[in-house]
Amino acid sequence: MSSGFGLLAASILGLIVAGYIAQSRLPPPKPKIVGIDLGTTYSCIGAYEAITGNVYIFENKHGKKTMPSIVSFTKKGVKVGQDALAMAEAYPKLTIYDGKRFIGRNFTDEELNEVANLYQFKLGKNETGRVFYKVEDKGVEKRVTPEEIGSYIIKELVLDAERNISRSITKAVMSVPAEFDKDQREATKKAAQLAGIDVLRIINEPTAAALAYGLHEHSHITNVMVVDLGGGTLDVSLLNIQGGMFVTMAMAGNNRLGGQDFNNRLLQYFLRTIEEQYGKHLLSLEDIQRLHQLVESVKLNLTIDSHVAVHFPLPSLNSGKSLAAFELNITRLTFEKLNKDLFEKVLDPVKKVLEVTELEQSDVDEIVLVGGSTRIPRIRQIIKDYFNGKEPNVSIDPELAVATGVAIQAGILGGAWPLHVSAIEIQNQDLKKINV
Repeated sequence: MSSGFGLLAASILGLIVAGYIAQSRLPPPKPKIVGIDLGTTYSCIGAYEAITGNVYIFENKHGKKTMPSIVSFTKKGVKVGQDALAMAEAYPKLTIYDGKRFIGRNFTDEELNEVANLYQFKLGKNETGRVFYKVEDKGVEKRVTPEEIGSYIIKELVLDAERNISRSITKAVMSVPAEFDKDQREATKKAAQLAGIDVLRIINEPTAAALAYGLHEHSHITNVMVVDLGGGTLDVSLLNIQGGMFVTMAMAGNNRLGGQDFNNRLLQYFLRTIEEQYGKHLLSLEDIQRLHQLVESVKLNLTIDSHVAVHFPLPSLNSGKSLAAFELNITRLTFEKLNKDLFEKVLDPVKKVLEVTELEQSDVDEIVLVGGSTRIPRIRQIIKDYFNGKEPNVSIDPELAVATGVAIQAGILGGAWPLHVSAIEIQNQDLKKINV
């Protein structure tokens, strides 16, 4: 009897092994659920691949894995992402960005007047305090909500994903800042619904970043500091992780500090240098647009190289046979000096979070850097020095870390193999973000 049972058990085990080997040789099934990171400045979309366990962040039609969170209402229709960015100078009052700052929020008259001065596009609010944008469509003014702006961006992201996996997508997991309240989370879901996407779950961005690094699967990791520095905002969160359970202990940040500010310092430096070379001249709209693109390119190159040689033709300043061009050898040291005070501000919310939780630098087990601006070597060094030489986690592209974590959570909900520990977020009812 025992011999027969042993043969049966061996046969079953053999079938399981054979099935696993056969499955491993088949192409992985196409993902059913995607992960979406709807960012303030850039957005991206990804998916977890069953069997291989790989996470893919999908490229868009421009060959980029991130897309500007911009929507432009032009005479030729609505443009999104890189296409909208290209129209920003031509349609400044009809190009909407920073939509994430407004989604699901109520504003007083005073608050709206204060923030409206920061943008070229027109803002209004309804009787409940919800913001809308005033745009023109075929000469007729209409109101567009932040949820609608988000839906344009999400729809474009989904189209990019569908091009990559050749199947329709209707379900997603999304990430939001940890400080988002119920209204902001519901508004984010509504944006997705307007794009035809059913949001199965929303997780906090710091949680997603920790998931991307698998920190929840390490028993020795308890306290994780997530520093998220993107194009326009700085958010710092301290997570306490226990066996897949995430609690955000404290948050602090600066809603007006990011890569755009670093770019502006560099842009002003370039404009001063051009003025020194050619005197006071009015640059053309095309020159200014190209100069903005140059600034971003130089900043990115300086994260890798110690200096960048700039040669920038200025057609609008040409006179006769003299071909005007802006030439400069800009060093990383110059870029760091231009932004010295801004870079140092990155530590303010870090210090505040530790102060609130009554922890020392040595109590932080892991530091995770998120957001494209954390690529800047000086910022990484400042954070490392503050934590007494502790190396931050940077093995995942910081712009893609949140999307990677959200994609992993999407794979878990989709039942993809190999399985991971799902993130269980425990709400801290007393949690409030401290702006510094």
